[in-house]
Amino acid sequence: IGANLAEGCGRRSDAEFGRFLLIAMGSASELTYHLLLARDLNYLNEADFGRLDDRLEEVRKMPTSLKMKVKPAAIAS
Repeated sequence: IGANLAEGCGRRSDAEFGRFLLIAMGSASELTYHLLLARDLNYLNEADFGRLDDRLEEVRKMPTSLKMKVKPAAIAS
């Protein structure tokens, strides 16, 4: 997620940055899947899963909030 945001910041246009914001949001969804899979395969117990999932939700809000502050034209729908 952070690497996607960093890469987007290094791009030359708001539109490209917006695209990487969306990619970061997609990466958060991928991580949700990986946490669920780790729990289901008993690599994570329920308490650890819950703690990590809560932290991920906090991180997920960050690019979403930033997306709202970036020019709407910069975000491809």
